[in-house]
Amino acid sequence: MKILLWLGLLVTTSAAAQSTFHARIVDAQSRAPLPGATLQISPLNLGSAADEQGVVTLANIPDGTYTLLFRFIGYQPTELRYAFPRPVADTLQIRLVPSGEELGEITVSATRSSRTISDIPTRLEIISAGELEEKAVMQPGNIRMLLTESTGIQTQQTSATSANATIRIQGLDGRYTQLLQDGFPLYSGFAGGLSILQIPPLNLKRVEVIKGSSSTLYGGGAIAGLINLVTKEPTSERELMLLANGNQTRALDLSGFYSQKLGKLGLTLYAARNSQVAYDVNADGFSDLPRYTRYTVSPKAFLYLNPTTTVSFGLNGTVEDRLGGDMQVIAGRSDSTHRYIEGNQSDRFSTQFKLDKILATGAVFTVKNSIGYFAREITRPVYRFGGHQLASYSEVSYSHPATVLEWVAGANLWTDTFRQANPSGPALDYTLNTIGLFGQSNWKPSARFVLETGLRLDYVRRGSSGKSNLLVLPRISALVKVSASVTVRAGGGLGYKALTIFTEEAEEQGFQNLRPVDGASTRNETSIGGNMDVNYRTPLFDAVSLSVNQLFFYTRLNHPLRLSSLPASDGTYRFYNADGRTLSTGIETNVKLTYNEVAVYLGYTYINARTDEPLPQGQRGSRPNPFTSRHRLYSTLLYELNEKLRIGYELFYVGRQTIRNGTVKPSYWMMGLSAERRWRHVSLFVNFENFLDARQSRFEPVYTGSVQNPQFADIWAPTEGVIYNGGFKFTL
Repeated sequence: MKILLWLGLLVTTSAAAQSTFHARIVDAQSRAPLPGATLQISPLNLGSAADEQGVVTLANIPDGTYTLLFRFIGYQPTELRYAFPRPVADTLQIRLVPSGEELGEITVSATRSSRTISDIPTRLEIISAGELEEKAVMQPGNIRMLLTESTGIQTQQTSATSANATIRIQGLDGRYTQLLQDGFPLYSGFAGGLSILQIPPLNLKRVEVIKGSSSTLYGGGAIAGLINLVTKEPTSERELMLLANGNQTRALDLSGFYSQKLGKLGLTLYAARNSQVAYDVNADGFSDLPRYTRYTVSPKAFLYLNPTTTVSFGLNGTVEDRLGGDMQVIAGRSDSTHRYIEGNQSDRFSTQFKLDKILATGAVFTVKNSIGYFAREITRPVYRFGGHQLASYSEVSYSHPATVLEWVAGANLWTDTFRQANPSGPALDYTLNTIGLFGQSNWKPSARFVLETGLRLDYVRRGSSGKSNLLVLPRISALVKVSASVTVRAGGGLGYKALTIFTEEAEEQGFQNLRPVDGASTRNETSIGGNMDVNYRTPLFDAVSLSVNQLFFYTRLNHPLRLSSLPASDGTYRFYNADGRTLSTGIETNVKLTYNEVAVYLGYTYINARTDEPLPQGQRGSRPNPFTSRHRLYSTLLYELNEKLRIGYELFYVGRQTIRNGTVKPSYWMMGLSAERRWRHVSLFVNFENFLDARQSRFEPVYTGSVQNPQFADIWAPTEGVIYNGGFKFTL
């Protein structure tokens, strides 16, 4: 009898030592429930997810005092401390605050972390929704201006008549920057030549920029950094936006975006038509802006199967016909003298699939897949180059968010195949298959210190008979919160770029008379890089605040891939690894000063990018990386009144730069002025770009030779001159 009594007491005591916690997680502003929001008690390895009403229940909590972590994508993580057992078994209401525009509270996706920017050791730059809106009315057709106005980033024009361009970060060629959309690599290889000219800003929620070696995150190609374009997702509140824009060069941009969440189904739709009439500002008979017409459609559906499972599927389609060259030929009046053209016809189609499953512990299981098809034909007077690229990216990952130690691990398969159409010489076809394994962790032992480590193993195989490589890519970063106002970040890692024919030099040559990359005699480009930045943020007075960020960076690129400057005896050019290295070092300074409705931004970049090369008599020397000015200055004065009136003034300085033949080109200044007046559903905008008329043709002729056989100069300055545009935006 006594034994039974003791057993009963033991069971009763055990039951009393276990508690159940009930809470309803809601939006702090609207009080709307947040299905799928998670609750975790990290030390106990306990977690749960909220149901459709935002209600979360966590059972079997031992007696004691614990910190509970509440999370939801797009909201600030909230930590609350409770003692168990609780005196009253009620249902608490937990209010999560939206991240909004406070950059320190945005949960970014490029770093594969669920932490906010203020808790991530990797240095990130965010172009927020407000800035995107501003740039969308300045250049609605593409993101070229958006990227150019960031410190350390420039866009390099690769064609004098077709205005093709690539991205350069911290003095390195565009092929060393990885361009992502929602974490999917969609714009590489042959598809990279026109990428930034075909990506619209209207459907973007933000842009995430990581500078420096980032191959550990998503694989090869991120030696200079990566740019992740995050598109908008549907919410319960409908968003409808229509935009029309035109300028004096007879460009016309018509675009629209729709988004809404209806129960278990969400939908976003972007559609646009962008066109330009050929424009010759310097009256030399050749187009400074090409004639083009582009159509873009991007629908995306979201299926919320239950509070913890979301499936999304998107399609992207872009068709463009671009023609530059002799203005008389573009007008359809070619003859034996006027015959030079440079045409680009391209079709870009891609799919995106993603499955997110939040497990009971709060961990997230993710499956992703994208398939991209890109076809392009380049036409010149006596030469055509065309082909198609088929690429795919598949990934499976498991992430475990937690307050002290969060981690993510996964595997991916990346395939990339290019086939040249009707080659007259050696075919430039290639196939690259990459299998990757990756892992990353964020350790936060205290409120003032966070350590991020990562490791990627990539197995790269080039073609069925090409050689294979195993690349080991470690990465480490640390964050120290010195005080409430001062934060220090430092980190670095290794990177690589797999071999392809798609370089800036080949693009400028129109891929004419090239030999394919010889996989036996060439090797992948590799790099090591690091950076450190100090961020200082403080209120000066009641209405004045100051923010300063100082970055120091270093990148060393080993055995860079080059295209021979002189043709072989058969008239072809070959790719080879340079017997040297490229070093890029420098600083970036960003200052932001706000006073009530006025904000001042100052950005300065110093870049010393040089390539070591062998010289005669066995000596070595170095030359500046072409098209990289050592000094660049960017400043903006912005006045915004009650979200109804916005006026902005911009000033740029681009220092002297060296082009490929070693000639030093002069510096120049650019200015811009924009204004937007907003009402409830309609806004009107006007914009004046480059009204100092800084353009290359004012310094030197853009082409030499004859009209029949023009020789175009390297493009190192704007070619289009003054641009003024205006239009309206309708929102509902």
